[in-house]
Amino acid sequence: MTTGPFPRIGLFAKLEGKDICETLNALIKFLENRKQHAILFEAKTAALMDISNKDLIFPKKLLGHYCDLAIVVGGDGSILNAGRAVVDHKTPILGINCGHLGFMADLGPDQIHSHLGQILDGVYVEDERCLLHVKIKREGKTVFTNKALNDVVLYNGNTARLMEFEIFINDQFVMHQRSDGIITTTPTGSTAYALSAGGPIVYPTVDAFTIVSLYPHTLTNRPIVIKDTSLIRFVLPNNKNIPHKMACDGQRHIALLPNDEIYIKKHINTLRIIHPKGHNHFALLRNKLGWSTYVNNRSDHVQY
Repeated sequence: MTTGPFPRIGLFAKLEGKDICETLNALIKFLENRKQHAILFEAKTAALMDISNKDLIFPKKLLGHYCDLAIVVGGDGSILNAGRAVVDHKTPILGINCGHLGFMADLGPDQIHSHLGQILDGVYVEDERCLLHVKIKREGKTVFTNKALNDVVLYNGNTARLMEFEIFINDQFVMHQRSDGIITTTPTGSTAYALSAGGPIVYPTVDAFTIVSLYPHTLTNRPIVIKDTSLIRFVLPNNKNIPHKMACDGQRHIALLPNDEIYIKKHINTLRIIHPKGHNHFALLRNKLGWSTYVNNRSDHVQY
């Protein structure tokens, strides 16, 4: 019996929320009925589902090494979390949306039976998404490294005051800025926090990063789009005792100190994201952002 391209499937899940366990149970039953896949579990997902077989349970950072496909049950935040864990194993990822907008999760819980089988049989489309690699240098030493699929954000910690920092791109001075903070985003993250701050929507496969200021004091300040091979550096001043912080994908928050330098560049590996056949990013934008509420039999396919 052929097993298709995904003989080993790893499951990640959001650990709380409506319908998570119900969707996981439906997914596990569907995979078991196909009798073509070994089902592996991320450790916290296994605990959520009372899975006790230790041979099937792996830490989040290792599961990608042992599976051929990671399926994430949850929202975009869950996919960001799982994506950072599997990217360096080059494991593709597929999302089943139990969250809110679900920009990155193509399937709903009610589409497991109608769509997932085709994907597991090899009928799908795939794209690759870049990530940001970030490090903090303090007194010349690296004190923190991480990666982000959506964005890296510098912001004021606990005070309603402007923060100050300098921006360099490829070691060229760009500006000294006073603002509430700044977002560096991938194309994937352009529809997340950066969008609410006035940043542009960037097609997911465009080789670019965007730098978007949060309420800059200079009204002429606008988002900057740069090549994704660029090195971005933010330098904090040494004369301000304000609790600045940095966040990666809004999930990991790090306190910053005066004179810290934040370096951001493209991560060495890209994340493989699986979509159902016929996936259309502009249709996704129309649906999630409420564009074109009236369409008069318009086709998505235009011939030239």
